[in-house]
Amino acid sequence: MSSSGPDFTMPDFLATVSAAVPAGSLRPLVVRAGELEPLPADQIHNPTQLSIAGRLPTATFEIFRQTIPAGESSDMQRHHHETVHYVISGSGHSEVEDEAVHWSTGDFVYTPPWTWHRHYNDSGAAPVEFLTIENSRLLNLLGVGRRQSAGLSTIDAARARFSQEDL
Repeated sequence: MSSSGPDFTMPDFLATVSAAVPAGSLRPLVVRAGELEPLPADQIHNPTQLSIAGRLPTATFEIFRQTIPAGESSDMQRHHHETVHYVISGSGHSEVEDEAVHWSTGDFVYTPPWTWHRHYNDSGAAPVEFLTIENSRLLNLLGVGRRQSAGLSTIDAARARFSQEDL
């Protein structure tokens, strides 16, 4: 089966996804907080810390714990997958294209596909903690996952750097 291109078919892909992902010692039903796997700093284009619950037996989505230090932000980025951030603690705001939205503990923040966005911690003293859920695994399985980062820039700078031709 082809994972992308002219030989790819949705029925073939769906046939490879089992009805249940079996758990086991390598893919447990519970991943403890201390077992989250931090992503290496050189893979993150901002001052945030990302840890993934990568051992969970999920086939189509990723789950991260993201920490944004006091007064800092994530990078300006866009990606093909959808993302939901649950705010575990803290408050801040997000730029999503030309809209700014404020959020705090207990809120859910939605990032639509292929939209420039950046999340800010508005506190000068406390970190923001997110539980981040995204359907990136599914899109990567389909061969259509894509992400662009413009670093710690503005939306206008990101748009100028990555033209519409980069779709």
